Formats: sequence, C-alpha cells, structure tokens
Amino acid sequence: MDTFQLFKSISSHITLDAEEETYLKSILLPMKIKQNEFIEHINEVTRYFINVNEGCLMTYYTDNEANDHVLQFATAGWWTGDLNSFTYGAPSIFSTKALTDSSVLLIPKVQMDELLTRYPKFEKYFRVIFQNSLITHQQRILQNFSMSAEGRYQYFLEKYPTLEQFVPQKHIASYLGITPEFLSKIRRKLMEK
Repeated sequence: MDTFQLFKSISSHITLDAEEETYLKSILLPMKIKQNEFIEHINEVTRYFINVNEGCLMTYYTDNEANDHVLQFATAGWWTGDLNSFTYGAPSIFSTKALTDSSVLLIPKVQMDELLTRYPKFEKYFRVIFQNSLITHQQRILQNFSMSAEGRYQYFLEKYPTLEQFVPQKHIASYLGITPEFLSKIRRKLMEK
C-alpha cells in the first residue's frame, strides 16, 4: 500500500511516532477506482473518509433537473467525501466519482473515531485540514460574489494548474458556476490576449 502522499501531508502538520504510523497504516483500506466509477453515491450514507493517493476525484450535487454542480475536485494528497454524511450517518446529498483512474486510501467511520480517541495528535492534523478546507470554501464563495467569471477561471488556473489537463470542460464550468459555452468564450478571449 502506497502511503507516501498521505504521510507527507501529515508530516507537514504533526510528527508521528512509529506506533502512530503503524496504527494508521493498519486502518487504511487501499482501493483502486477506474475512471467514471463512483466511490460515494447520493442518498447513501458515506462510510469512509477518502484520501486521494493518485488521480482525481470529483464531488458534486445533482439537482432536480439532473444538472451536476461540482463542489470539489480532489487530487493526490487531498481528502474528500460528504463530511456531514460521514459524521452524522445521514444519507449523502453528494456523489463522488473518479475523473481518472485513481487510487485512494479509505478510513472507515468507526476506525476514524478510534484513531482520534486513541491518538489525540490526529485531532490536530484533521483540525488543520478542516480549517484549510473551510477557508478554501469561504474564499470560493467570496469569489463567486465578487469576481467576474473570467477572474474566477484565471484564479482556478493559478490554484489548480494541472486540473485542466484531465478534467472535462463541462465540470470546470460547473465548478465555476458558468456554462461550458461561456467557458469556451472566456478561453478564446484569453488565448487572443
């Protein structure tokens, strides 16, 4: 099981001893996901917290008109999934699927709770991860209120320079809150500059 990305992320926030590393490795469930396969389904309880080891996952909401609204892309080193469903056992309002062949490391809910109880150091790690996630979501909401679609797209390219290589344009447009056609116009305009 390849845990390099995960432990690299963890080591940037906390230092683990051998026992803590061994325990974490013992509860991780490695999984390979083919492109377009789902790891999390709408209306089902999220059973795992998902760490992306390789590839790219997309978490999104599907409205009553069958339109997909992208909440998050997750690449190597990122955590994803419906946190509300995972935490409270409520049916998920999101779906998560692989945009590329991917490998992930899963932590089941019971083992996550045990990890946090047994080794409080992980509380700090996940607190920092959740704080960073909240900050990112708040910034994205603010951008939607205050930036033009072109500005949001340029910021997206700066923040996620490799995503455009393998994420379909319709998903990027959804993430930005615009239509694929409007994104095409923005791209053409930027190429002309």
